[in-house]
Amino acid sequence: MRVLVVDDERLARKELINLLNQNDNVEVLGEANNVDDAREKIEELNPEVLFLDIQMPEKTGFDLLEELDHVPLVVFITAYDEFALQAFQVNALDYLLKPIEPERLTDTLKKLEKKLEEMKKEEDEAASKSPKSQLSLTDQVFVKDGDKCWFVKLANVRLFESDGNYIKVYFENNKPMIHKSLNALDERLDEKSFFRASRKHIINLSWVESIEPWFNGGLVVTLKGGERIEVSRRQAARFKDLMSL
Repeated sequence: MRVLVVDDERLARKELINLLNQNDNVEVLGEANNVDDAREKIEELNPEVLFLDIQMPEKTGFDLLEELDHVPLVVFITAYDEFALQAFQVNALDYLLKPIEPERLTDTLKKLEKKLEEMKKEEDEAASKSPKSQLSLTDQVFVKDGDKCWFVKLANVRLFESDGNYIKVYFENNKPMIHKSLNALDERLDEKSFFRASRKHIINLSWVESIEPWFNGGLVVTLKGGERIEVSRRQAARFKDLMSL
């Protein structure tokens, strides 16, 4: 597995890297000491796993995840129990308390191996359906709303709704906001899975429950979550083609 270590404490980084290097199946791609450095290295090195400190100067580990379009698997590392608890609520794959115990790290690496195998199968199935540069249903995004945080697989997001300079993300019973533009997101999403229904909405086609005619040749799409989204006449023809109507 290809790993990046992100921690503002040099000694903590070195200690963790030394432990990781004792495992033949782990390749440490590099290290970063702050959020901006980490973001650049993630874009350059494309790690499968982040070992990520939560509390860092200026920006936290959560801030880093909010800035990423595609989020790798994450293991939080922290010296604070309260942050460890929050990390667990965030549904990260795992968390490690400092100082890191080798036995605890071994357990974490086993979890990572299993999860990476599952993801590899999903990615192989999706590879023929969407270009690598696009975000597919198997990718995950990080969403933070106040004290609540989630790693959300795009397959579970039924709707993106523009709200000023933010996007409302609909999944399960949650509707948190992320600070992105709908146009920028639309360019990254796989067009075979997501459809720009209007200026304000992008819908996940796998969540479409029913379709009915609307005014002036448009359509109304009802999603499995109950939302009713109007598709303009200009977009209706393309939508019908995608849904093979």
